[in-house]
Amino acid sequence: MRVMVVGGGAREHTLAWKLRSSSKVEQLYVAPGNAGTGAIAQNLDVSPTDIQSLASAAREHRIDLTVVGPEAPLAAGIVDFFQKEGLRIFGPTQAATRIESSKVFAKGLMQKYGIPCARGQVFSSRSEAVDYVRSRPAPIVIKADGLAAGKGVTVASSQQEALEALDNLMQKKVLGAAGEKVVIEERLTGKEVSLLAFTDGESVCPMVPACDYKPVFDGNRGPNTGGMGSYSPPAFFGQREVEEVKHTILEPAVRGMAQEGAPYIGVLYAGLMVTSDGVKVLEFNARFGDPETQVILPQLKTDLVDLMLATIEGRLGGAKMEWSDRPCVGVVMASGGYPGRYRTGLPITGLDTLDKDILVFHAGTAISGDNLVTSGGRVLTLVASGANLDEARARVYAVLPRVRFEGCHYRTDIAAAGAR
Repeated sequence: MRVMVVGGGAREHTLAWKLRSSSKVEQLYVAPGNAGTGAIAQNLDVSPTDIQSLASAAREHRIDLTVVGPEAPLAAGIVDFFQKEGLRIFGPTQAATRIESSKVFAKGLMQKYGIPCARGQVFSSRSEAVDYVRSRPAPIVIKADGLAAGKGVTVASSQQEALEALDNLMQKKVLGAAGEKVVIEERLTGKEVSLLAFTDGESVCPMVPACDYKPVFDGNRGPNTGGMGSYSPPAFFGQREVEEVKHTILEPAVRGMAQEGAPYIGVLYAGLMVTSDGVKVLEFNARFGDPETQVILPQLKTDLVDLMLATIEGRLGGAKMEWSDRPCVGVVMASGGYPGRYRTGLPITGLDTLDKDILVFHAGTAISGDNLVTSGGRVLTLVASGANLDEARARVYAVLPRVRFEGCHYRTDIAAAGAR
């Protein structure tokens, strides 16, 4: 098979790495990719949101299967376009992607089909939203309706902070159309976990759970990022909890999407909070997570191509997934200043000194002359496995100092006992 991965981050490098291990894959392409994907596949200089050019590339290179990484092309309708063109593609349709691209739609779906989530209401009127916030005790969560690159959620510790978030979204329109409608919710407390699953619109096959870390600094301090690291699986969320979420959250969501006329086919990501009142949904995403994918897929023993084809072709009910019993820990190495302003073009050294079984997934990297250089905020994810989480964690932190670029920073508490 000839396979194309859409996207250019560490998630897409991980997908390409896993697909490359399939005996069914003969040629592999990544659009646009990065320096890491360029070492195992042919990079194509096409933007992930340039759907027509991606379709042209799929025809030109006789692609048998396209795999979409990021949410933006899914929300823009890449799956619908490819299907109309007779091109096989893995991912949900534009209508199904609303489970991520519209917080208002997702909240309505959960409320209609009895999926456990935070209590909340939807507002399109700023004055009504302000009145509601003034009637509620803090903390309060304000969510912009549309895609906002991880910047659409404010967990306000006071009413004043919540009102400022509303002003930014609905009056100043700092996120444009994404903030025209908002969801206002109670704040859930507990332990967060991500559970991803393959679904063909009927059957649901959960993956191993994972936990990620969004704030930039140790102890969950500082501004949120795209994710500074992850580990899998967490001890507090075992097979019993996975089965519970499958039956109470994932399957009802898939049935609900079908009843709404938007069958969900692809990977469904449930961001969960394990509360004292049970497991509840924080958010749904319509694709593989980042950085969770970097610690989930190394544990997958089953051929990823087989699972994707079974998903697309409605054969997932008969599929079986086999997983390694070696946990994984991944740490993101970021540019100085990230998630704020940062420099690029800085030389990266030390990757050739790592142990062979340490996995390196590139995100913001490029080749400049003979040098590997930085080209983004999140630069690399280093992943190690072990007999247990403590061993995996020790192994990845032992090698991180060998990799260097100016201004590099990373969290030192990923998967630490007190941060699990």
